[in-house]
Amino acid sequence: MITRLTSLSKNIVQFCRFLRQKGFTVTVEEEATALQALQHIDYGNNQVFFLALQAVFCRSKTQLDEFKNLFNEYWKRLDSAADAKLKNEETKQPPIAQPQLKSLKAWLYGNKNKETEETASYSVNENLSQKDFSAVPEDEVDELMQTVKSIAKRLAAKTNRRYESSHKIDLPDLRKTLRKNLRRGGELLDIIHRRPKRNRVKLVLLCDVSRSMELYSAFFIQFMYAFQQVFRRMETFVFSTSLKRITFLLKQKNFDEAIRLLTSENSGWSGGTRIGEALNVFTNDYGKKMLGSKTIVIIVSDGWDTGNIDLIKKSMEFIYAKSKKVIWLNPLAGFEDYKPDVSGMKAAMPFIDVFAPVHNAESLKRLEKWL
Repeated sequence: MITRLTSLSKNIVQFCRFLRQKGFTVTVEEEATALQALQHIDYGNNQVFFLALQAVFCRSKTQLDEFKNLFNEYWKRLDSAADAKLKNEETKQPPIAQPQLKSLKAWLYGNKNKETEETASYSVNENLSQKDFSAVPEDEVDELMQTVKSIAKRLAAKTNRRYESSHKIDLPDLRKTLRKNLRRGGELLDIIHRRPKRNRVKLVLLCDVSRSMELYSAFFIQFMYAFQQVFRRMETFVFSTSLKRITFLLKQKNFDEAIRLLTSENSGWSGGTRIGEALNVFTNDYGKKMLGSKTIVIIVSDGWDTGNIDLIKKSMEFIYAKSKKVIWLNPLAGFEDYKPDVSGMKAAMPFIDVFAPVHNAESLKRLEKWL
């Protein structure tokens, strides 16, 4: 792939993918920050360019120690690839490709070109996070899985962090302190403190893994797995023709092992969909124990059902009455013309607090405002 990239901005995006393959957690926001930084630094200076990317992508001492070698490895490989490609293109003498490659080689050797103009025209929105899960090319699946994992862990950490005012000397609350002292001309006479607030919210997540969800379910399982590694007050289930509790399976240290156990133990994976029967089993076997005024229930499904529709209504009514909030995430809702008019969705809609799309990595981030 490196041989096909002939611009600095595109190679920075490719470098982000390279870092993710090496275990770095590089999000879309950091890609955007790195691209925007090109307009404010002398990127013709290799040391300045290196330090700028290091500041954006490194979060720990371990990453700082590894970054220099990874940086040199990627850009030296790019240099070799561009050099070989340039020689090949010069032999063929194409009218367009050759100047682009020379421009890239010029930059690699420390000579500035017009990359700032190109960076300005490069759209950060044209990235993997905006792609529908069902349309992701096979060679980009691993990268997107890492993105989903990163989003889940950040979201889980934010859900864990809650604070309340405290009279004890603990953590200073800078915002409230500044606000209270504004009337005194900004002089800090009173210090407001805060302390971690015990977050009693519990999550129950039920994910549809039927055939109609086949192109989406693997990403959702990754999300559930990563989220549960950080947020322990969570119960997870999958369903198709039947319901299976998988909380203990997702506690495996290795995600691939968790998936292997999950698929081997769940004979209904990628089968038909009986949402009503699955939800009915949940309410009968787990509802009284797991649901309560502090419980948020998240159901991930496209709403297609081949079973008893009345059971969907009955079960959803029970879940809605016993829970703090019910969130239904539907991957089909990401399409502009989608309407929830299948019988399963119609039966569930009166008992849903939040109905939202979950068709790409970007849509997973929006969960924060509902949790």
